[in-house]
Amino acid sequence: MKPDYKNWMPQGMIRSAVLITVIFLLLFVVFGLTGIVSGTGKTVLFILFLLGTIIGLCVSVWMILLHRAFSYDGKRQLSKQIIEGIAAYVKLPDGGEGLDVGCGSGALAIACAKRNPNASFMGMDRWGREYASFNKPLCESNARAEGVSNIRFARGDAAHLDFPDARFDAVTSNYVYHNISGDRQALLLETLRVLKKGGTFAIHDIFSKLKYGDMQAFVKKLRDLGYESVRLIDTTNGKFMTKRESAWMGLAGSALLVGKK
Repeated sequence: MKPDYKNWMPQGMIRSAVLITVIFLLLFVVFGLTGIVSGTGKTVLFILFLLGTIIGLCVSVWMILLHRAFSYDGKRQLSKQIIEGIAAYVKLPDGGEGLDVGCGSGALAIACAKRNPNASFMGMDRWGREYASFNKPLCESNARAEGVSNIRFARGDAAHLDFPDARFDAVTSNYVYHNISGDRQALLLETLRVLKKGGTFAIHDIFSKLKYGDMQAFVKKLRDLGYESVRLIDTTNGKFMTKRESAWMGLAGSALLVGKK
């Protein structure tokens, strides 16, 4: 049995983009190249549907390239490289428990559980419509396929974790918070709230100033609060991907926030 971690660029999104492109192309042919409409109206429709076709084609090609790069079965396997790279920072004490926020298909939670066989891990996600193919049964199936039993999965909200303070020995997350609107530094603090004193964290996301504000100031804030070994590690300098890859993939600003409470 082989695990199925799906793809961060779901085929459903690609099919939708291709369908929209085809529709624009048909509209361009019907209204822009025939005599159904004439005069200024024809010119406007010609430009409108041509632009729609070109943009749709570009977006479709970009999505296809992302799908190939993220695929666990492909040559690049960027998703796998990132997952294994984050998990390498997670060390749990015997009998400890970790939490992965926004676990998706379970890849990071399972990787962390495999690396810490004498501890346990929980994967949590809301499994929304945006990624309809990601769900709790899929996570559980992947755990069985990997032979990992020290793990469980639950539904939850990253913005309001249903756990008491200082519950977990480690917390992780990968490309989650930038998808949530609002104060993203507050989201990070909500995740760190459930971390025990002495626990470790490894959070990977697009920590650009536009999405997060001043992250260097946030790192200093954590240090002032007593957190130890807090670092913001650039993962676009060859650690997980190159600068060029991060730019065309839309992942510029990706970094790994690690440390100890």
